[in-house]
Amino acid sequence: MNVRSKSNRLLAVDALRGLIIVVMALDHANHFVAQKHPTGEQWGGPFPIYRDSFSFLTRFITHLAAPGFFFLMGVGMLLFAKSRRRQGWSRWAVIRYFVLRGLLLILLQFILVNRAWELSPGGWMLGNYVGVLFALGGTMILASFLLWLPPMYILAITVVLFLSTELMHPAPELWSSVDPGLLELLFIFSGGDLSLWSNYPILPWLELVTFGLVFGYWLDEDSKQAFNRGLWLGIVFLFAFILLRLLDSFGNIRPRASDSWIDFLNVVKYPPSMVFTLLTTGMNLIILWLFSKLAKARSIILESLAVFGQAPLFFYILHLFLYAALGYLFAPSGTSIIAMYPYWLLGLILLYPLCLWYGRFKQRKALTSLWRLF
Repeated sequence: MNVRSKSNRLLAVDALRGLIIVVMALDHANHFVAQKHPTGEQWGGPFPIYRDSFSFLTRFITHLAAPGFFFLMGVGMLLFAKSRRRQGWSRWAVIRYFVLRGLLLILLQFILVNRAWELSPGGWMLGNYVGVLFALGGTMILASFLLWLPPMYILAITVVLFLSTELMHPAPELWSSVDPGLLELLFIFSGGDLSLWSNYPILPWLELVTFGLVFGYWLDEDSKQAFNRGLWLGIVFLFAFILLRLLDSFGNIRPRASDSWIDFLNVVKYPPSMVFTLLTTGMNLIILWLFSKLAKARSIILESLAVFGQAPLFFYILHLFLYAALGYLFAPSGTSIIAMYPYWLLGLILLYPLCLWYGRFKQRKALTSLWRLF
């Protein structure tokens, strides 16, 4: 593979990561500034009801973020492992790196990120929160031991995980009667109580990481073919989403609230239902293919998105505190959805030069530097 194609490959991946960071920031600006973030799309209990299309679409577009992070983390793990092995790292050195970074993500969830959520308007009623960094760290640790399997084996594991989430979950009407234990909340079930709430148990999200590993194999072998395969898989995933949504049974975890277009797209995220995964991953794959085409021209838009995409953890931690501060200082009583958008853009403008600096700073560090973990 020549240097140019490799550069284009990484630009497309970094730009997609940057895009999902941008839409994630929109979701959290909605939470801290507008104070109109909907309740969680859980497998049971109250489900979000949207009074207008704009508020729904503001939430809907942000669904690309979480599955995109897990998928791209898998892609990055595979490419990282391949690169380090070529530089002489042993398998255990690679595994040790990912285990250390996974533990760091879990630690940051509980000692830092949860402190940011405590700044939520009206107070944060939860004690220990099992959030996205916890699941990213946990899935990273587990996936590090799968890196050495042949791609078809990893793909088989992905299919098993994809089906298991639907098969293992109880019916939504049992929401109030299910009392999962600690290990179940950490690994299997979303939910809990005020002392421990889990939105991101590890195993339901692992399917996206393992699929990312497979896609990483494809990228490493032939990036152009991988992006084209991603396009067709994305189209197939979207058609499968439409079919399962129309049938409104297996794959949905809970039935649609009505026949409106909003309820058709309003899917269970916690845990990721089959329709949620098909819809969001299909969209992410198609966008990744599009970015691979634009990367050949070194688009200024892609280059700008890649600045965020090359400093994801740095951005994630800073943006929570930044939007919490913006909400506290300028919108203590909240805003309308549309009035929140300028604050969202302001946050991106403030964070851009910091991410640009940090990305360059990190690249200057040795491969073994702890700064590389962030």
